[in-house]
Amino acid sequence: MFDMMKMMGKLKEVQENVKAAQAGLKNITASAESGAGMVKATVNGNKEVTALEIDESIISKEDADMMKDLVIAAINKAMIEVDAASKEHMKKATEGMMPNIPGFDLNNMI
Repeated sequence: MFDMMKMMGKLKEVQENVKAAQAGLKNITASAESGAGMVKATVNGNKEVTALEIDESIISKEDADMMKDLVIAAINKAMIEVDAASKEHMKKATEGMMPNIPGFDLNNMI
């Protein structure tokens, strides 16, 4: 027969493990460049920009629009990379805790 208390205990364990894995996301970083390296952005697994480097040669009023475009491009590329790394981190951290159910994403749990 189905043991509800055992299942609730397992769910609590899964939640704690997912919380711990999510806390580790801040340690995952990804960097990306745009404009042949003129702009470099670094983001963490919490999708926070942690560093931004801009080549001095593009810092001028005349190039403001180009600089904005390059900053946005670098940040967006870094976000894509860190998203993939974060998903892999969560997958490894929660491996074996729950059955592999298509469409069930533990990243959004809690």
